Amino acid sequence: MIVTGGASGIGIETVRSLAAAGASVTIAARRPDAAEEVAQNLRTETGNKNIDVRPLDVSDLASVREFVRSWDKPLHALVNNAGVMALPDLQRSAQGYEMQFATNFLGHFALTLGLHRYLAKAEGARVVSVSSTGSLFAPVFWDDPHFHFIPYDPLLAYGQSKTACILLSVGIRDRWASDGIVSNALNPGAIATNLQRHTGGLRTPEAFRKTPEQGAATSVLLAASPLLGGVTGRYFDNCQEAPLVAHRPEGKFNGVAAYALDSANADRLWEMAIKIVGEAK
Repeated sequence: MIVTGGASGIGIETVRSLAAAGASVTIAARRPDAAEEVAQNLRTETGNKNIDVRPLDVSDLASVREFVRSWDKPLHALVNNAGVMALPDLQRSAQGYEMQFATNFLGHFALTLGLHRYLAKAEGARVVSVSSTGSLFAPVFWDDPHFHFIPYDPLLAYGQSKTACILLSVGIRDRWASDGIVSNALNPGAIATNLQRHTGGLRTPEAFRKTPEQGAATSVLLAASPLLGGVTGRYFDNCQEAPLVAHRPEGKFNGVAAYALDSANADRLWEMAIKIVGEAK
Protein backbone atom coordinates (compact mmCIF):
# COMPACT_ATOMS: atom_id res chain seq x y z
CA MET A 1 0.00 0.00 0.00
CA ILE A 2 1.05 3.61 -0.60
CA VAL A 3 0.05 6.56 1.60
CA THR A 4 0.96 9.99 0.23
CA GLY A 5 1.77 12.47 2.97
CA GLY A 6 2.11 9.52 5.31
CA ALA A 7 4.61 11.22 7.61
CA SER A 8 2.36 13.86 9.14
CA GLY A 9 -1.13 14.40 10.51
CA ILE A 10 -3.67 11.71 9.79
CA GLY A 11 -1.23 10.18 7.32
CA ILE A 12 0.86 8.86 10.21
CA GLU A 13 -2.18 7.26 11.82
CA THR A 14 -3.25 5.77 8.50
CA VAL A 15 0.16 4.18 8.02
CA ARG A 16 0.20 3.00 11.64
CA SER A 17 -3.14 1.22 11.34
CA LEU A 18 -2.42 -0.37 7.98
CA ALA A 19 1.01 -1.54 9.10
CA ALA A 20 -0.36 -2.90 12.38
CA ALA A 21 -2.78 -5.00 10.32
CA GLY A 22 0.16 -6.48 8.41
CA ALA A 23 0.31 -4.40 5.24
CA SER A 24 3.56 -3.43 3.55
CA VAL A 25 3.28 0.36 3.43
CA THR A 26 5.22 2.94 1.46
CA ILE A 27 5.21 6.48 2.82
CA ALA A 28 5.40 8.86 -0.15
CA ALA A 29 6.71 12.10 1.29
CA ARG A 30 8.08 15.44 0.17
CA ARG A 31 10.74 15.38 2.91
CA PRO A 32 12.03 11.80 2.93
CA ASP A 33 14.59 12.34 5.70
CA ALA A 34 11.92 13.47 8.16
CA ALA A 35 9.60 10.72 6.91
CA GLU A 36 12.26 8.09 7.61
CA GLU A 37 12.25 9.08 11.29
CA VAL A 38 8.49 8.58 11.36
CA ALA A 39 8.82 5.27 9.56
CA GLN A 40 11.40 3.99 12.02
CA ASN A 41 9.15 4.85 14.96
CA LEU A 42 6.23 3.09 13.29
CA ARG A 43 8.32 -0.02 12.56
CA THR A 44 9.14 -0.23 16.25
CA GLU A 45 5.58 0.45 17.43
CA THR A 46 3.83 -1.95 15.04
CA GLY A 47 6.48 -4.64 14.80
CA ASN A 48 6.12 -4.40 11.02
CA LYS A 49 9.46 -3.91 9.28
CA ASN A 50 7.81 -3.49 5.89
CA ILE A 51 7.38 0.28 6.09
CA ASP A 52 9.52 2.19 3.62
CA VAL A 53 9.85 5.76 2.40
CA ARG A 54 10.05 7.10 -1.14
CA PRO A 55 10.36 10.76 -2.16
CA LEU A 56 7.32 12.40 -3.72
CA ASP A 57 6.32 16.03 -4.10
CA VAL A 58 2.78 15.49 -5.31
CA SER A 59 2.47 19.13 -6.43
CA ASP A 60 5.27 18.60 -8.98
CA LEU A 61 4.33 16.41 -11.94
CA ALA A 62 8.00 15.69 -12.62
CA SER A 63 8.32 14.22 -9.11
CA VAL A 64 5.17 12.18 -9.69
CA ARG A 65 6.60 10.77 -12.92
CA GLU A 66 9.83 9.79 -11.15
CA PHE A 67 7.88 8.04 -8.38
CA VAL A 68 5.87 6.07 -10.93
CA ARG A 69 9.04 5.09 -12.81
CA SER A 70 10.48 3.66 -9.60
CA TRP A 71 7.45 1.52 -8.73
CA ASP A 72 7.62 -2.12 -9.81
CA LYS A 73 5.19 -4.28 -7.83
CA PRO A 74 1.45 -4.90 -7.44
CA LEU A 75 -0.36 -2.23 -5.47
CA HIS A 76 -3.36 -3.18 -3.35
CA ALA A 77 -4.24 0.27 -2.02
CA LEU A 78 -3.29 3.83 -2.91
CA VAL A 79 -4.31 6.37 -0.28
CA ASN A 80 -4.19 9.86 -1.80
CA ASN A 81 -3.80 11.64 1.52
CA ALA A 82 -1.31 14.49 1.04
CA GLY A 83 -2.74 17.97 0.80
CA VAL A 84 -2.57 21.69 1.44
CA MET A 85 -5.35 23.97 2.66
CA ALA A 86 -6.40 27.58 2.20
CA LEU A 87 -3.08 29.02 1.03
CA PRO A 88 -3.55 32.73 1.78
CA ASP A 89 -1.95 33.95 -1.43
CA LEU A 90 -2.10 32.58 -4.94
CA GLN A 91 0.77 30.13 -5.40
CA ARG A 92 1.59 28.05 -8.44
CA SER A 93 3.21 24.66 -8.81
CA ALA A 94 6.43 23.96 -10.70
CA GLN A 95 4.32 23.55 -13.85
CA GLY A 96 2.35 26.76 -13.22
CA TYR A 97 -0.92 25.37 -11.87
CA GLU A 98 -2.81 26.75 -8.86
CA MET A 99 -1.13 25.07 -5.91
CA GLN A 100 -4.15 23.60 -4.11
CA PHE A 101 -5.56 22.11 -7.31
CA ALA A 102 -2.08 20.87 -8.25
CA THR A 103 -1.38 19.27 -4.86
CA ASN A 104 -4.73 17.97 -3.72
CA PHE A 105 -6.00 16.72 -7.06
CA LEU A 106 -3.80 17.02 -10.14
CA GLY A 107 -0.70 15.33 -8.73
CA HIS A 108 -2.80 12.55 -7.26
CA PHE A 109 -4.58 12.10 -10.58
CA ALA A 110 -1.24 11.73 -12.36
CA LEU A 111 0.01 9.36 -9.67
CA THR A 112 -3.11 7.19 -9.83
CA LEU A 113 -3.04 7.11 -13.61
CA GLY A 114 0.64 6.24 -13.66
CA LEU A 115 0.15 3.38 -11.19
CA HIS A 116 -2.90 1.96 -12.95
CA ARG A 117 -1.19 -1.16 -14.26
CA TYR A 118 0.11 -2.01 -10.78
CA LEU A 119 -3.33 -1.49 -9.27
CA ALA A 120 -4.79 -3.76 -11.95
CA LYS A 121 -2.23 -6.48 -11.15
CA ALA A 122 -3.45 -6.59 -7.55
CA GLU A 123 -6.86 -7.95 -8.62
CA GLY A 124 -9.04 -6.03 -6.20
CA ALA A 125 -7.10 -2.81 -5.58
CA ARG A 126 -8.51 0.25 -3.88
CA VAL A 127 -7.88 3.94 -4.45
CA VAL A 128 -8.79 6.19 -1.54
CA SER A 129 -8.93 9.98 -1.94
CA VAL A 130 -9.00 12.23 1.11
CA SER A 131 -11.45 15.03 0.40
CA SER A 132 -13.17 17.42 2.82
CA THR A 133 -16.37 19.23 3.66
CA GLY A 134 -14.56 22.01 1.82
CA SER A 135 -16.02 20.41 -1.31
CA LEU A 136 -19.32 22.01 -0.27
CA PHE A 137 -17.84 25.45 -0.93
CA ALA A 138 -17.05 25.11 -4.63
CA PRO A 139 -17.53 22.98 -7.73
CA VAL A 140 -14.81 22.78 -10.36
CA PHE A 141 -14.31 26.09 -12.17
CA TRP A 142 -14.15 24.57 -15.62
CA ASP A 143 -13.05 27.62 -17.56
CA ASP A 144 -10.55 28.88 -15.02
CA PRO A 145 -9.43 26.20 -12.53
CA HIS A 146 -6.07 27.93 -12.02
CA PHE A 147 -7.43 31.40 -11.19
CA HIS A 148 -6.04 33.32 -14.12
CA PHE A 149 -9.25 35.37 -14.30
CA ILE A 150 -11.27 34.55 -11.18
CA PRO A 151 -9.99 36.61 -8.23
CA TYR A 152 -8.14 34.15 -6.02
CA ASP A 153 -9.93 33.07 -2.86
CA PRO A 154 -8.24 30.52 -0.55
CA LEU A 155 -11.44 28.70 0.40
CA LEU A 156 -12.83 28.56 -3.14
CA ALA A 157 -9.55 27.14 -4.41
CA TYR A 158 -9.49 24.58 -1.60
CA GLY A 159 -13.13 23.67 -2.20
CA GLN A 160 -12.57 23.16 -5.93
CA SER A 161 -9.60 20.88 -5.27
CA LYS A 162 -11.53 18.74 -2.80
CA THR A 163 -14.52 18.43 -5.13
CA ALA A 164 -12.06 17.21 -7.75
CA CYS A 165 -10.82 14.52 -5.34
CA ILE A 166 -14.35 13.11 -5.08
CA LEU A 167 -14.84 13.24 -8.85
CA LEU A 168 -11.62 11.27 -9.25
CA SER A 169 -13.25 8.34 -7.46
CA VAL A 170 -16.31 8.59 -9.69
CA GLY A 171 -14.08 8.62 -12.78
CA ILE A 172 -12.21 5.53 -11.60
CA ARG A 173 -15.51 3.74 -10.97
CA ASP A 174 -16.68 4.51 -14.48
CA ARG A 175 -13.41 3.49 -16.18
CA TRP A 176 -11.58 0.84 -14.19
CA ALA A 177 -14.25 -1.49 -12.80
CA SER A 178 -13.25 -4.18 -15.29
CA ASP A 179 -9.75 -4.11 -13.76
CA GLY A 180 -11.18 -4.91 -10.34
CA ILE A 181 -10.23 -1.46 -9.04
CA VAL A 182 -12.60 0.33 -6.68
CA SER A 183 -12.29 3.91 -5.46
CA ASN A 184 -13.96 6.04 -2.82
CA ALA A 185 -13.43 9.47 -1.28
CA LEU A 186 -13.88 10.66 2.27
CA ASN A 187 -14.04 13.52 4.70
CA PRO A 188 -11.64 12.86 7.60
CA GLY A 189 -13.27 15.50 9.80
CA ALA A 190 -11.85 18.41 11.75
CA ILE A 191 -8.47 17.47 13.18
CA ALA A 192 -5.82 19.86 14.52
CA THR A 193 -2.84 19.24 12.22
CA ASN A 194 -0.36 21.31 10.20
CA LEU A 195 -3.02 21.51 7.49
CA GLN A 196 -4.55 24.53 9.26
CA ARG A 197 -1.32 26.50 9.48
CA HIS A 198 -2.65 29.07 7.00
CA THR A 199 -6.03 29.48 8.72
CA GLY A 200 -4.84 30.45 12.17
CA GLY A 201 -5.49 26.99 13.58
CA LEU A 202 -8.52 24.77 13.79
CA ARG A 203 -11.72 26.83 14.10
CA THR A 204 -14.20 23.97 14.49
CA PRO A 205 -15.95 23.88 17.91
CA GLU A 206 -14.31 21.36 20.21
CA ALA A 207 -17.41 19.18 20.36
CA PHE A 208 -17.07 18.47 16.63
CA ARG A 209 -13.31 17.88 16.53
CA LYS A 210 -11.57 14.55 16.06
CA THR A 211 -8.25 13.10 17.11
CA PRO A 212 -5.80 12.16 14.34
CA GLU A 213 -6.66 8.50 15.01
CA GLN A 214 -10.36 9.20 14.54
CA GLY A 215 -9.61 11.23 11.43
CA ALA A 216 -7.68 8.35 9.87
CA ALA A 217 -10.39 5.78 10.62
CA THR A 218 -12.40 6.32 7.43
CA SER A 219 -9.28 6.20 5.24
CA VAL A 220 -8.30 2.88 6.81
CA LEU A 221 -11.84 1.52 6.44
CA LEU A 222 -11.90 2.35 2.72
CA ALA A 223 -8.39 1.03 2.13
CA ALA A 224 -8.63 -2.26 3.97
CA SER A 225 -11.99 -3.34 5.36
CA PRO A 226 -13.73 -6.36 3.78
CA LEU A 227 -17.00 -4.53 4.51
CA LEU A 228 -16.21 -2.25 1.56
CA GLY A 229 -15.57 -4.99 -0.98
CA GLY A 230 -17.00 -3.92 -4.35
CA VAL A 231 -18.17 -0.51 -3.06
CA THR A 232 -16.98 2.23 -5.38
CA GLY A 233 -17.52 5.81 -6.53
CA ARG A 234 -18.92 6.99 -3.21
CA TYR A 235 -18.15 9.55 -0.50
CA PHE A 236 -17.83 8.69 3.18
CA ASP A 237 -17.88 10.59 6.46
CA ASN A 238 -17.48 9.11 9.95
CA CYS A 239 -17.07 5.63 8.41
CA GLN A 240 -20.51 5.89 6.81
CA GLU A 241 -21.66 6.84 3.33
CA ALA A 242 -22.53 10.53 3.40
CA PRO A 243 -25.94 11.82 2.28
CA LEU A 244 -26.52 14.05 -0.71
CA VAL A 245 -27.35 17.64 0.22
CA ALA A 246 -29.15 20.20 -1.93
CA HIS A 247 -27.28 23.17 -0.45
CA ARG A 248 -24.44 23.81 1.98
CA PRO A 249 -25.70 23.14 5.52
CA GLU A 250 -25.62 25.83 8.17
CA GLY A 251 -23.56 25.21 11.28
CA LYS A 252 -21.95 21.77 11.19
CA PHE A 253 -21.12 20.91 7.60
CA ASN A 254 -21.88 17.38 6.43
CA GLY A 255 -22.98 15.54 3.33
CA VAL A 256 -21.87 15.78 -0.28
CA ALA A 257 -23.07 17.96 -3.14
CA ALA A 258 -24.55 16.33 -6.23
CA TYR A 259 -22.00 18.08 -8.46
CA ALA A 260 -19.21 16.13 -6.71
CA LEU A 261 -20.73 12.74 -7.58
CA ASP A 262 -21.90 13.55 -11.10
CA SER A 263 -20.54 11.21 -13.79
CA ALA A 264 -20.63 13.91 -16.47
CA ASN A 265 -18.55 16.18 -14.25
CA ALA A 266 -16.16 13.30 -13.56
CA ASP A 267 -15.75 12.69 -17.30
CA ARG A 268 -15.12 16.35 -17.97
CA LEU A 269 -12.55 16.58 -15.17
CA TRP A 270 -10.80 13.40 -16.31
CA GLU A 271 -10.40 14.74 -19.84
CA MET A 272 -9.21 18.11 -18.50
CA ALA A 273 -6.64 16.42 -16.26
CA ILE A 274 -5.45 14.09 -19.02
CA LYS A 275 -4.74 17.13 -21.20
CA ILE A 276 -2.92 18.99 -18.40
CA VAL A 277 -0.79 15.99 -17.46
CA GLY A 278 -0.01 15.29 -21.10
CA GLU A 279 1.15 18.84 -21.70
CA ALA A 280 3.20 19.12 -18.51
CA LYS A 281 6.98 19.00 -18.85
